[in-house]
Amino acid sequence: MATTQTSTATNLTGPNANAATSNGPQYFNNLYSSKFTISANANDAIVAFFEQYADNKQAGDNLAAAVTYTALAQQLDPMTVLTEFQKMPKGQLNNYLIAFLNSTRVPTSVLGVKTQTTTSPFVTRTILS
Repeated sequence: MATTQTSTATNLTGPNANAATSNGPQYFNNLYSSKFTISANANDAIVAFFEQYADNKQAGDNLAAAVTYTALAQQLDPMTVLTEFQKMPKGQLNNYLIAFLNSTRVPTSVLGVKTQTTTSPFVTRTILS
């Protein structure tokens, strides 16, 4: 008896999710990464620090998740990273967090960086016409 495999197409990967020609990983750089886990105590400590830091529960939870993911993606111990963060004054920590979180992002997507976009003169001319 022969077995058949079915392939489910998604809007991210197409019918051949495991094929070398799939563009999913190119555009969604952490979609295919492995799941990271940390202990509940470590997670609670990181979440508590960032909830206090952000003065907002939801923002603190999101920031803690982003920092934990970034630390684990760089093969760093999240508790060691937290210890280093606790030593920094708030203003300095803001700048370090920007650099730390951007370290695992694709170069076209950065957090906390203001860039001035320049409009092509041809686009400006077309709009003004």
